[in-house]
Amino acid sequence: MSGKNVTEVRLADAEGIAAAAQILESGGLVAVPTETVYGLAARADSAEAVARIYAAKGRPDLNPLIVHVLGVEQAGDYAEFSPMARALADAHWPGPLTLVLPRRAGAALAPAVSAGLPTVALRAPAHPAMRALLAAVDFPLAAPSANRSGFISPTTPAHVLASLDGRIDLVLDGGPTAQGVESTIVAVRDDGSVEELRPGPLQFRSRGTSIEAPNEARIEAPGQLASHYAPGKPVRLNADSAAPDEFLIGFGVVAGDCTLSANGDVTEAAARLYACLHEAARAPHTRIAVAPVPEEGVGRAINDRLRRAAA
Repeated sequence: MSGKNVTEVRLADAEGIAAAAQILESGGLVAVPTETVYGLAARADSAEAVARIYAAKGRPDLNPLIVHVLGVEQAGDYAEFSPMARALADAHWPGPLTLVLPRRAGAALAPAVSAGLPTVALRAPAHPAMRALLAAVDFPLAAPSANRSGFISPTTPAHVLASLDGRIDLVLDGGPTAQGVESTIVAVRDDGSVEELRPGPLQFRSRGTSIEAPNEARIEAPGQLASHYAPGKPVRLNADSAAPDEFLIGFGVVAGDCTLSANGDVTEAAARLYACLHEAARAPHTRIAVAPVPEEGVGRAINDRLRRAAA
């Protein structure tokens, strides 16, 4: 694969991890698999390296980044952990949960990761490649999804290269990601309450699930912009059939040109969501139609992403 691309692609083995660590040490950008989607990693303690993430993605600077760490001990260097935050981390880390917490005074993080907010978004990922990379460096990694801002998130190396080839230094190839939608993000408030800011693989019911466009002051976490995950074509939701000019993404009894899950499994649908959106974006059809997906379990996250893709 790497012979055709400007950006190098290497297997996420010991040699690839070592090469990625060296690139990150010098302030470069590496796309790395997590259990959710591929992330675009840079050292989170370097303002210059973090600026390269924003530049490569074309990302609005009001949109904060998730800082990836190995676990609670490292995370405690960067955020204040209340008893509730500690309980959530103990229960769900490593895994697809991002915690938005008060940023610790003097935290050795580039200011841009917080986008001017008094909080920081922290996650301890479970994917062995990302954990090996975090263990190989002595700094945390800022890592939003490895795609141009607003475009479809990547679940394979090919998806990364579709929008970032030539804009980043390396892609670590760990194959397709397992869960397919980005981490659940929750904010732990001063009163101990937990507010979901972005639905994901882990289920939290709270008041923070609206997809209305937040103003700049209300964007606390990635994935809150009203228009996001866009395939570059009009998207019609809850379709039970397609017009001739529509690429149909199916689910359950609605068979499609690409099907999220023929047997109606929302977990399988989440894993296949972005692959189907990438296929639809490449298809000759001028529009995209998507079959209904139930609002149960990770179906909430799927529908969140689809609504933003259609916005």
